Amino acid sequence: MFMNRRLYELLSEHLTDRKKILFDEIVRNRTRYITLVMEDLYQAQNTSAIQRSAESWGIQDIHVIENAHTFAHHRRIARGAYDWLTMHRYNKTQNNTEDCFEALRAKGYQIAVTALHAETISLYDLDLSRKTAVVMGTELTGASQVAMEKADVYIKIPTYGFTESLNVSAASSVIMSYLVERMRREDRPWRLTEEEQLDLKIQWAKNSIYWSKYIVEMYESGELR
Repeated sequence: MFMNRRLYELLSEHLTDRKKILFDEIVRNRTRYITLVMEDLYQAQNTSAIQRSAESWGIQDIHVIENAHTFAHHRRIARGAYDWLTMHRYNKTQNNTEDCFEALRAKGYQIAVTALHAETISLYDLDLSRKTAVVMGTELTGASQVAMEKADVYIKIPTYGFTESLNVSAASSVIMSYLVERMRREDRPWRLTEEEQLDLKIQWAKNSIYWSKYIVEMYESGELR
Protein backbone atom coordinates (compact mmCIF):
# COMPACT_ATOMS: atom_id res chain seq x y z
CA MET A 1 0.00 0.00 0.00
CA PHE A 2 2.95 2.33 0.70
CA MET A 3 4.10 1.97 -2.92
CA ASN A 4 0.63 2.77 -4.20
CA ARG A 5 0.43 5.79 -1.93
CA ARG A 6 3.71 7.09 -3.31
CA LEU A 7 2.56 6.49 -6.89
CA TYR A 8 -0.60 8.47 -6.23
CA GLU A 9 1.45 11.30 -4.75
CA LEU A 10 3.49 11.46 -7.95
CA LEU A 11 0.40 11.34 -10.15
CA SER A 12 -1.46 13.91 -8.07
CA GLU A 13 1.29 16.46 -8.72
CA HIS A 14 -0.25 16.70 -12.18
CA LEU A 15 -3.83 17.13 -10.93
CA THR A 16 -5.48 20.42 -10.02
CA ASP A 17 -6.37 20.99 -6.37
CA ARG A 18 -10.03 20.90 -7.33
CA LYS A 19 -9.63 17.50 -8.98
CA LYS A 20 -7.83 16.05 -5.95
CA ILE A 21 -10.56 17.30 -3.60
CA LEU A 22 -13.20 15.87 -5.93
CA PHE A 23 -11.48 12.47 -5.98
CA ASP A 24 -11.39 12.42 -2.17
CA GLU A 25 -15.07 13.33 -1.88
CA ILE A 26 -16.34 10.90 -4.50
CA VAL A 27 -14.23 7.89 -3.50
CA ARG A 28 -15.69 8.05 0.02
CA ASN A 29 -19.13 7.46 -1.49
CA ARG A 30 -18.18 4.64 -3.81
CA THR A 31 -19.55 1.15 -3.18
CA ARG A 32 -19.16 -2.42 -4.31
CA TYR A 33 -21.91 -3.68 -2.04
CA ILE A 34 -24.32 -3.29 -4.95
CA THR A 35 -23.12 -4.12 -8.45
CA LEU A 36 -24.83 -4.35 -11.82
CA VAL A 37 -24.60 -7.04 -14.49
CA MET A 38 -25.53 -6.37 -18.13
CA GLU A 39 -26.19 -9.65 -19.92
CA ASP A 40 -25.98 -9.39 -23.71
CA LEU A 41 -27.35 -5.87 -24.02
CA TYR A 42 -26.88 -4.77 -27.61
CA GLN A 43 -28.22 -1.22 -27.80
CA ALA A 44 -25.40 1.21 -27.10
CA GLN A 45 -27.80 3.90 -25.87
CA ASN A 46 -28.93 1.53 -23.11
CA THR A 47 -25.47 0.43 -21.99
CA SER A 48 -24.36 4.06 -21.98
CA ALA A 49 -27.34 5.26 -19.96
CA ILE A 50 -26.83 2.44 -17.46
CA GLN A 51 -23.18 3.39 -16.99
CA ARG A 52 -24.14 6.99 -16.41
CA SER A 53 -26.76 6.04 -13.80
CA ALA A 54 -24.43 3.62 -12.03
CA GLU A 55 -21.66 6.17 -11.78
CA SER A 56 -24.09 8.81 -10.50
CA TRP A 57 -25.30 6.51 -7.73
CA GLY A 58 -21.76 5.62 -6.63
CA ILE A 59 -21.74 2.05 -7.92
CA GLN A 60 -18.17 1.29 -8.95
CA ASP A 61 -18.30 -2.05 -10.75
CA ILE A 62 -20.28 -3.09 -13.80
CA HIS A 63 -20.08 -6.63 -15.12
CA VAL A 64 -20.67 -7.07 -18.85
CA ILE A 65 -21.60 -10.50 -20.24
CA GLU A 66 -21.00 -10.83 -23.98
CA ASN A 67 -22.48 -14.07 -25.29
CA ALA A 68 -24.22 -13.08 -28.51
CA HIS A 69 -23.47 -9.34 -28.55
CA THR A 70 -20.26 -7.36 -28.14
CA PHE A 71 -20.33 -4.54 -25.61
CA ALA A 72 -20.64 -1.05 -27.11
CA HIS A 73 -21.51 2.36 -25.74
CA HIS A 74 -21.91 6.01 -26.75
CA ARG A 75 -19.49 8.28 -24.91
CA ARG A 76 -21.82 11.25 -25.49
CA ILE A 77 -24.67 9.55 -23.65
CA ALA A 78 -22.44 8.07 -20.95
CA ARG A 79 -20.91 11.53 -20.38
CA GLY A 80 -17.51 10.03 -19.51
CA ALA A 81 -18.90 7.61 -16.90
CA TYR A 82 -16.82 4.79 -18.43
CA ASP A 83 -13.63 6.52 -17.30
CA TRP A 84 -14.67 6.43 -13.63
CA LEU A 85 -16.13 2.92 -13.48
CA THR A 86 -14.46 -0.48 -13.20
CA MET A 87 -15.74 -2.60 -16.06
CA HIS A 88 -15.50 -6.40 -15.90
CA ARG A 89 -16.06 -8.08 -19.27
CA TYR A 90 -16.85 -11.76 -19.77
CA ASN A 91 -16.35 -12.82 -23.38
CA LYS A 92 -13.86 -15.68 -23.40
CA THR A 93 -16.08 -18.78 -23.37
CA GLN A 94 -19.19 -20.13 -25.04
CA ASN A 95 -21.39 -19.17 -22.12
CA ASN A 96 -19.94 -16.26 -20.23
CA THR A 97 -22.92 -15.96 -17.90
CA GLU A 98 -21.69 -18.90 -15.82
CA ASP A 99 -18.19 -17.40 -15.60
CA CYS A 100 -19.60 -14.07 -14.43
CA PHE A 101 -21.87 -15.63 -11.80
CA GLU A 102 -19.06 -17.83 -10.46
CA ALA A 103 -16.77 -14.80 -10.15
CA LEU A 104 -19.46 -12.83 -8.32
CA ARG A 105 -20.31 -15.66 -5.94
CA ALA A 106 -16.62 -16.08 -5.12
CA LYS A 107 -16.73 -12.48 -3.91
CA GLY A 108 -19.80 -13.12 -1.75
CA TYR A 109 -22.56 -11.74 -3.97
CA GLN A 110 -26.09 -13.02 -4.20
CA ILE A 111 -27.41 -13.01 -7.79
CA ALA A 112 -30.71 -11.16 -8.27
CA VAL A 113 -32.05 -11.52 -11.81
CA THR A 114 -34.76 -9.16 -13.05
CA ALA A 115 -37.64 -11.21 -14.41
CA LEU A 116 -41.40 -11.54 -14.60
CA HIS A 117 -42.74 -14.91 -13.49
CA ALA A 118 -44.44 -16.64 -10.57
CA GLU A 119 -41.39 -16.78 -8.30
CA THR A 120 -40.44 -13.13 -8.73
CA ILE A 121 -40.47 -10.93 -5.64
CA SER A 122 -40.81 -7.18 -5.44
CA LEU A 123 -37.61 -5.16 -5.55
CA TYR A 124 -38.75 -3.65 -2.23
CA ASP A 125 -38.73 -7.09 -0.56
CA LEU A 126 -35.21 -8.02 -1.62
CA ASP A 127 -32.96 -9.12 1.27
CA LEU A 128 -29.97 -6.75 1.41
CA SER A 129 -28.09 -8.50 4.20
CA ARG A 130 -25.63 -9.75 1.54
CA LYS A 131 -23.76 -8.02 -1.22
CA THR A 132 -26.03 -8.04 -4.25
CA ALA A 133 -25.46 -8.27 -8.00
CA VAL A 134 -28.48 -7.23 -10.07
CA VAL A 135 -28.69 -8.82 -13.52
CA MET A 136 -30.34 -6.97 -16.38
CA GLY A 137 -31.11 -9.22 -19.35
CA THR A 138 -31.04 -8.40 -23.04
CA GLU A 139 -33.54 -5.87 -24.39
CA LEU A 140 -36.08 -8.10 -26.15
CA THR A 141 -36.06 -11.41 -24.31
CA GLY A 142 -34.64 -10.57 -20.88
CA ALA A 143 -32.27 -12.79 -18.92
CA SER A 144 -31.00 -15.97 -20.52
CA GLN A 145 -32.07 -19.45 -19.49
CA VAL A 146 -28.69 -19.97 -17.85
CA ALA A 147 -29.09 -16.79 -15.81
CA MET A 148 -32.57 -17.86 -14.73
CA GLU A 149 -31.35 -21.30 -13.67
CA LYS A 150 -28.34 -19.94 -11.76
CA ALA A 151 -30.11 -17.04 -10.01
CA ASP A 152 -30.49 -16.86 -6.24
CA VAL A 153 -33.59 -14.69 -6.47
CA TYR A 154 -35.80 -13.06 -9.10
CA ILE A 155 -36.90 -9.46 -8.69
CA LYS A 156 -39.21 -7.02 -10.42
CA ILE A 157 -40.18 -3.38 -10.08
CA PRO A 158 -43.84 -3.08 -9.08
CA THR A 159 -45.81 -1.08 -11.64
CA TYR A 160 -49.36 0.24 -11.41
CA GLY A 161 -50.23 1.13 -15.01
CA PHE A 162 -50.97 -0.71 -18.23
CA THR A 163 -47.25 -1.01 -19.00
CA GLU A 164 -45.96 -4.16 -17.32
CA SER A 165 -42.23 -3.40 -17.50
CA LEU A 166 -39.80 -0.54 -18.05
CA ASN A 167 -37.07 -0.05 -20.62
CA VAL A 168 -33.87 -1.75 -19.41
CA SER A 169 -32.01 1.51 -18.80
CA ALA A 170 -34.95 3.05 -16.95
CA ALA A 171 -35.40 -0.11 -14.88
CA SER A 172 -31.70 -0.17 -14.01
CA SER A 173 -31.83 3.42 -12.81
CA VAL A 174 -34.85 2.75 -10.58
CA ILE A 175 -33.24 -0.36 -9.10
CA MET A 176 -29.88 1.26 -8.43
CA SER A 177 -31.43 4.36 -6.92
CA TYR A 178 -33.58 2.34 -4.53
CA LEU A 179 -30.96 -0.21 -3.49
CA VAL A 180 -28.20 2.33 -2.90
CA GLU A 181 -30.43 4.53 -0.74
CA ARG A 182 -31.72 1.53 1.19
CA MET A 183 -28.19 0.14 1.63
CA ARG A 184 -27.13 3.42 3.21
CA ARG A 185 -30.25 3.73 5.33
CA GLU A 186 -29.81 0.19 6.71
CA ASP A 187 -26.14 0.95 7.37
CA ARG A 188 -24.82 -2.04 5.47
CA PRO A 189 -21.01 -2.37 5.20
CA TRP A 190 -21.00 -0.61 1.86
CA ARG A 191 -17.90 1.57 2.05
CA LEU A 192 -14.67 0.71 0.25
CA THR A 193 -11.56 -0.10 2.25
CA GLU A 194 -8.77 2.47 2.44
CA GLU A 195 -6.72 0.38 0.02
CA GLU A 196 -9.59 0.13 -2.47
CA GLN A 197 -10.09 3.88 -2.31
CA LEU A 198 -6.41 4.48 -3.02
CA ASP A 199 -6.46 2.04 -5.95
CA LEU A 200 -9.44 3.86 -7.41
CA LYS A 201 -7.82 7.26 -7.09
CA ILE A 202 -4.80 5.92 -8.94
CA GLN A 203 -7.09 4.58 -11.67
CA TRP A 204 -8.88 7.91 -11.95
CA ALA A 205 -5.62 9.87 -11.99
CA LYS A 206 -4.29 7.70 -14.80
CA ASN A 207 -7.45 8.38 -16.80
CA SER A 208 -7.18 12.12 -16.11
CA ILE A 209 -3.51 12.63 -17.00
CA TYR A 210 -2.63 12.23 -20.67
CA TRP A 211 1.00 11.29 -19.95
CA SER A 212 0.27 9.13 -16.90
CA LYS A 213 1.76 5.98 -18.45
CA TYR A 214 5.17 7.68 -18.58
CA ILE A 215 4.91 8.64 -14.91
CA VAL A 216 4.04 5.03 -14.02
CA GLU A 217 6.85 3.64 -16.19
CA MET A 218 9.40 5.98 -14.62
CA TYR A 219 8.19 5.09 -11.12
CA GLU A 220 8.30 1.35 -11.79
CA SER A 221 11.79 1.60 -13.31
CA GLY A 222 13.07 3.52 -10.28
CA GLU A 223 13.62 6.82 -12.07
CA LEU A 224 11.01 8.42 -9.82
CA ARG A 225 10.90 7.78 -6.09
